[in-house]
Amino acid sequence: MRLLISFAALFLSVVLLQLSTGGVGPLDALSGLALDFTTAQIGLLGSAHFVGFFIGCWFAPRLMGTIGHSRAFAAFTAAGAIGLLAHMLVIDPYAWALMRVASGLCVAGCYTVIEAWLQAKVTNETRGRAMGIYRVVDMGASLAAQLLISVLAPASYVSYNLLALLCCAALLPLTLSRLREPETPGAPRLRPMLLIACSPLAAAGVLVAALSSASFRMVGPLYGQQVGLAVDQIAGFLAVFVLGGAMAQYPVGWLADRYDRRWVLIGLSVAAILSSVATAMTENLDTFGILMTAFFFGMTTFPIYSVSAAHAHDFAEAHERVELSAALMFFFAVGAIAAPLMASTLIEAYGPPAMFVMIAAGHALLVVFGLIRMRARPAAERRTAYVWSPRTSFLIGRLTGRSRDKDRNER
Repeated sequence: MRLLISFAALFLSVVLLQLSTGGVGPLDALSGLALDFTTAQIGLLGSAHFVGFFIGCWFAPRLMGTIGHSRAFAAFTAAGAIGLLAHMLVIDPYAWALMRVASGLCVAGCYTVIEAWLQAKVTNETRGRAMGIYRVVDMGASLAAQLLISVLAPASYVSYNLLALLCCAALLPLTLSRLREPETPGAPRLRPMLLIACSPLAAAGVLVAALSSASFRMVGPLYGQQVGLAVDQIAGFLAVFVLGGAMAQYPVGWLADRYDRRWVLIGLSVAAILSSVATAMTENLDTFGILMTAFFFGMTTFPIYSVSAAHAHDFAEAHERVELSAALMFFFAVGAIAAPLMASTLIEAYGPPAMFVMIAAGHALLVVFGLIRMRARPAAERRTAYVWSPRTSFLIGRLTGRSRDKDRNER
């Protein structure tokens, strides 16, 4: 309880930030439909979010070093609030794409500040519990954010204003906290080839994880609308995807720590292919069936990033942890930028099932590549612990690195 209270300001800011920025994606998709944006234009909004996210990841440590953590957090929050409030002032998909860049910048920047503060406050004794609470808080808020669209009217100034208010409210717990600002963390070098050197399969896995997650979360509302779901049902459709992914983390982690992680990746991808096919056939299912396919889709696709990250860290040295985490997020960002635009273009050309055909094809390629890599080299002799890795900022590598190395030394 004392641990929870000591980090209460940080965790409350996470909740408010996630509710605001997590809700804008599905709201934009439904608003775009109401305003007659094309399917490809709606996909562009999701891609723009990840452009801003990637920029923010690299810019945030430098800004913190220049003006301090609290001021940097305020600046990023202001960018997010401006992006939200400007939506109903300029009704244009390309202007909205710029606003979504601001939202992505806000997410990456704010999470970088929060995780820098968290890193400075945890000790080796409290690290595991702090990270566990952090993941529960972040995932719980993400789940609630998907449900928000059931009460937010599309293309409404009031809806975007409410999200902007939540974004501004995220300022209060952190900026009014008596926590002392930590030292500014150094920005990691961008070395994408480090991930390739450690594990080409992990790089492919991260790309496929981005293909699945970014497509579903950014274009899923459009898919749900085209298969006949009401707005509140679309909210449930997105929420059960997140819930399925969260519930799968423990059993998948148990498997990944006991068996060859390449087989776990291959098994998840085979299951993801089946779930993609099942979800593509949701036009003939009732609402409960549609929700169950989304839940299974989340269970099979959500853990792939963490399994890929664990597999890559098995082949890395302790001093490479942060740069490897940066490389993982670079590959995820590349996939996440491309995925929504690709998915929306395919839906526009071939109909709703095309998105899941694309995702199934990506996982099929991962299965084939996984089998090829298993013939190329044996499994790692010593393995790090499986860690549920949030895709929030590059600093997550510092927060999880010691846990991985401690477990590796004990094996």
